[in-house]
Amino acid sequence: MSHRILVAKVGLDGHDRGVKIVARILRDAGFEVIYTGLFQTPQTVAAAAVDEDVDAIGLSMLSGAHMTLAPLVVEAVRSRGAEIPVIVGGIVPADDFAALKAAGVAAVLTPGATAAQVVEAVRNVLAEH
Repeated sequence: MSHRILVAKVGLDGHDRGVKIVARILRDAGFEVIYTGLFQTPQTVAAAAVDEDVDAIGLSMLSGAHMTLAPLVVEAVRSRGAEIPVIVGGIVPADDFAALKAAGVAAVLTPGATAAQVVEAVRNVLAEH
């Protein structure tokens, strides 16, 4: 059975090269990937995740708004009665990892993560949920 992963860009961050690479990495590893495109809101990501019955959500965050937007996605998903793990990837200072995890983020990946590390992180999160 293939796991379904939704990847999204939340907020005003218009840089999508990384999220497209991650989508391809996950697809090549056997995941079914749904990419929502740029400029999504936490509510549209949550709605798409629930509607598409995904197993995990990957957020690409390069804008510096990860401390605001990632917890809002977690909250929006939970407000829809779902427990879909949220993984954040991008420019995230190590000092923010603990606060993101406390806010419900399942894992954080930073620039330079290899394809194998991305796949391993997603598989680990799926195994835990």
